[in-house]
Amino acid sequence: MINRWEILETLHMISDENLDIRTVTMGISLMDCAGEDVDRVCDKIYDKITHKAENLVSECEKISAEYGIPIINKRISVTPISIIADGAKGDFVKIAKTLDKAAKDVGVNFIGGYSALVHKGYTNGDRKLIESIPQALAQTERLCSSVNVGSTKAGINMDAVLQMGKTVLDTAKLTADNGCIGPAKLVVFCNAVEDNPFMAGAFHGVGEAECVINVGVSGPGVVQNAIKKLGKNAPLNEVAEVIKKTAFKITRMGQLVASQASSRLGAEFGIVDLSLAPTPAVGDSVAYILEEMGIGTCGTHGTTAALAMLNDAVKKGGVMASSSVGGLSGAFIPVSEDAGMIAAAKKGALTIEKLEAMTCVCSVGLDMIVVPGDTSAEVISAIIADEAAIGMVNCKTTAVRVIPAIGKKVGEVLEFGGLLGSGPVMPLNGFTDGGFVSRGGRIPAPLHSLKN
Repeated sequence: MINRWEILETLHMISDENLDIRTVTMGISLMDCAGEDVDRVCDKIYDKITHKAENLVSECEKISAEYGIPIINKRISVTPISIIADGAKGDFVKIAKTLDKAAKDVGVNFIGGYSALVHKGYTNGDRKLIESIPQALAQTERLCSSVNVGSTKAGINMDAVLQMGKTVLDTAKLTADNGCIGPAKLVVFCNAVEDNPFMAGAFHGVGEAECVINVGVSGPGVVQNAIKKLGKNAPLNEVAEVIKKTAFKITRMGQLVASQASSRLGAEFGIVDLSLAPTPAVGDSVAYILEEMGIGTCGTHGTTAALAMLNDAVKKGGVMASSSVGGLSGAFIPVSEDAGMIAAAKKGALTIEKLEAMTCVCSVGLDMIVVPGDTSAEVISAIIADEAAIGMVNCKTTAVRVIPAIGKKVGEVLEFGGLLGSGPVMPLNGFTDGGFVSRGGRIPAPLHSLKN
């Protein structure tokens, strides 16, 4: 039974601690939209998305009004387009524009799935899609793209890693007049998951049902305040326990919204992704949670240990609250989207090397990091390779979303606005790659991948 104190507590979390449903994402299978004529493929994609998602925004708004729960974003993910368009003859950018138009017409803020899965090799469709990414992101507003270049089972496709470094840089150059926004909508994965509701990496996996509702919940401010109430002298096991209990409460709210949305929209209930996804708003920061735990400034010694404990406690609490927890559940550390991370980076306490260490224990990877505009494609590829290796060896999802700030140098700030925030240009190691990533080929899967 839910008592009135729990109701009042939830209302306080929403009104004063930035608790919200960060996204309701409808996953739509486009497998039946495949064909050889790109124009016909576009027509089928548009018709299916606008039919399946025609009531997505309106129903989410009704749920939000009825239960008093803020639902910040409504989004769509689709089957990786490189699969759907593999046999299509024509310009893939047409498909990108079709996806963008469909997203605009149904009223969602992002659509994900302009994606390719090349962790073991390329198909013709994969090659065409990756080659089209810079133009696709430059000519669209709501489209998000992702490429999976590695997995624990397959190893790392270093040819794809090398290509993605150039793709990120080319995308930044093509969108330089728009704040280099292109790479902010492009994620390079290792061990990408099929049910992720968060952008820019969401796509609807081929193992998913025809139409699915996945919900992403976020509440860094709630967790921070729960730890604050414990006081400065509480032992860490008590801190972990309060994080776990708080995560449980947050996840129950996501479970309610997901079940209501799936029922009303005639879609299957997929997963609740309990991820502490921050925003640039004050009081909605993962970095501030770590500092509340006793870390002087995010990035200093002890940060990785604190983040590991936070991530584990969040997952334990979430799993107890729903039998369908999935996605990337845990703690996100996107620099430009987190007020505390931004402040720490500006101070110099948070470096890219420390962020890489933190990605070993968090839920994603090097996320929303602004680097100097003169960074070479090979250096970006090397950053991707390092992060993919962490994911591959540790059997976890890792990702890279770096933004070369064309025309800007270390210390300057790149503004995105909205949820994407702003990011200080961070320094990179000044030494060159030396040719490692240029060798290409494939880094073999680790020995512990042989689990059969």
